[in-house]
Amino acid sequence: MTSTSTSPGLARFNALEEHAAHAALLEVCASTAWVRRLLAGRPYASAEDLYTAGDTAMGELTADDLAEAMAGHPPIGRPEPGDPTSAREQRGMAGASEALRAEMLELNLAYQERFGHVFLICATGRTAEQMRDAVKERIGNAPEREREIVRTELGRINRIRLARLVEED
Repeated sequence: MTSTSTSPGLARFNALEEHAAHAALLEVCASTAWVRRLLAGRPYASAEDLYTAGDTAMGELTADDLAEAMAGHPPIGRPEPGDPTSAREQRGMAGASEALRAEMLELNLAYQERFGHVFLICATGRTAEQMRDAVKERIGNAPEREREIVRTELGRINRIRLARLVEED
């Protein structure tokens, strides 16, 4: 998804009024600190510059900023009704059996009790079984380790969402 010239989608994003660009970036990531950092970098010369700015901003988020970003994500297996983004990203859960859905609900609750936030994973392209295995593996992590994994997963999600934001019509 590297772009050496400004795509029509990136040009459109760069030209958005401040409030519209702010709203579009909040759809990518619910952290207002992350959004502010990306707004400050406009206009972007290439999509890669935008992605790099997103990665840099993600690396600079505080624990509170990360919590704000995570609050914008529904639990795996329970996308927000009427939210096509979470439904698309969690497509791997669509065909899961009732038993697997119930197991994911239990695991999500146990994870949330342990860490104080939803289990966050870049679900795009993952099966329900892969997501279940990931939560089982990660629930034993130390909180500091898990926070850094969450930061990495959020960065992956943000890159996918940024790419959708600036892709050509």
